[in-house]
Amino acid sequence: MSRLAEHVAAFNAAVRSGDWDTFAGRFAVDASMRFTGIPVCPFEGRTAIAAAYRESPPAETMTLLEDDGDSGRFRWSGGGTGSMDVRWAPDGAVQVLMVSFD
Repeated sequence: MSRLAEHVAAFNAAVRSGDWDTFAGRFAVDASMRFTGIPVCPFEGRTAIAAAYRESPPAETMTLLEDDGDSGRFRWSGGGTGSMDVRWAPDGAVQVLMVSFD
């Protein structure tokens, strides 16, 4: 399983369990998370990322359609699609997550 597939599996587990703090633990302390296609500010740092997920938790899981380990296309369980790019820290944590919605 690629690192991206592992990240999506952890995301889906958090959607089902509501445990966003554990999911946010996958991010580096100084990570950033950015979205395009929706009016959401960038989030800087693991604490801000965890708070964003807790305050506005996604309700849909996702399925990877394409995966090269660092980027891929996905489909939400409700049918929408998008793409994501991940830059990894040396220890394997997510350093930068960029998500675009179609």
